[in-house]
Amino acid sequence: MSQFAKEPPYIHGTAPKIGVLLINLGSPAAATPGAVRTYLREFLSDPYVVEIPRPIWWLILNLFVLTTRPKASAERYAQVWTKEGSPLKVHTERQTTMLRGYLGERLKQPHVVDYAMRYGKPSIREKLDALKAQGCDRILLLPLYPQYSASTTATAFKAAFEALGDMRNQPALRTVTHFHDHEGYIKAVAQSISDDWVRHGRGDHLVLSFHGVPRRTLDLGDPYHCECLKTGRLIAEQIGLKAGFYTIAFQSRFGRAEWLKPYTAEVLKDLAQRKVGRVDVACPGFVADCLETLEEIGIEAKGDFLKAGGKELHYIPCLNERDDWLHALTDLALKNLLGWNTAATPGSLAAAKTRALQLGAKN
Repeated sequence: MSQFAKEPPYIHGTAPKIGVLLINLGSPAAATPGAVRTYLREFLSDPYVVEIPRPIWWLILNLFVLTTRPKASAERYAQVWTKEGSPLKVHTERQTTMLRGYLGERLKQPHVVDYAMRYGKPSIREKLDALKAQGCDRILLLPLYPQYSASTTATAFKAAFEALGDMRNQPALRTVTHFHDHEGYIKAVAQSISDDWVRHGRGDHLVLSFHGVPRRTLDLGDPYHCECLKTGRLIAEQIGLKAGFYTIAFQSRFGRAEWLKPYTAEVLKDLAQRKVGRVDVACPGFVADCLETLEEIGIEAKGDFLKAGGKELHYIPCLNERDDWLHALTDLALKNLLGWNTAATPGSLAAAKTRALQLGAKN
């Protein structure tokens, strides 16, 4: 029996296409305990997410986490769920549609733009199969994680490579590992904060909250912490914030182990106790609003802040479908498609010719 999955028939002379696959984390199929349990089982069973010896973690996960957490998590999801589904899925779908349109204007050759989720549906495997079936022989994987982490970016690539390994006729793959310091992304986040201040006034302190990861991942070589700090610094510089007006912090701690510090919850508690007037919170590590931003910050953190004596906490939405962000994403995709995009502009052809002449002169 063949070890390969069934292939779509190969047709000679078919014009090949370029595929662009956006990848995000994923979410439950519904805001119910059953759907959340299914999602959490897949998510928390990933050894890239929880780096605890498998036999020990299997017991913890199945005897404790999956028996207690789904109900509470489903209640949290229900607070932000929309008629169209989870906010993360809705925004990712819209971003995909907009990117498809912008690339269509600038990428003058056949291409397909789609999205997949690392956990839940649509899966990376099924979307890679779909891109192949549509004639894509080159596929760019573009995870929507600005900062690289083994628990997000690396595991998304792992799923893609495993799917590739089951294909007889494998497409060429390229990957975007991060864009934490991409000029367009930084400007879009900074402008989104500035725009929010124009609409709602400016708070007394800004917290830039990133998703946390265990502290030991930094010691093991994960660049995530450093990339978050750089993103925060660049955003502050772009806005023109002075030192002391903003704080970079990390949210979503899970378990008893030490995670990256300072913790967002503790930063907010300290600001509340110091009687800082209004605190604004933005989450640059997320390009689409989701449970961690809308509920964890916009509802839970806000409630804790007020209970601790804080006056007002204002959450600044993620980039979502901002036009400047989608143009930045388009630029990022085109940059990583160089060489695959044969419909080069006159400017790029001239630059290539100049570079070739320079290399020839050196030789």
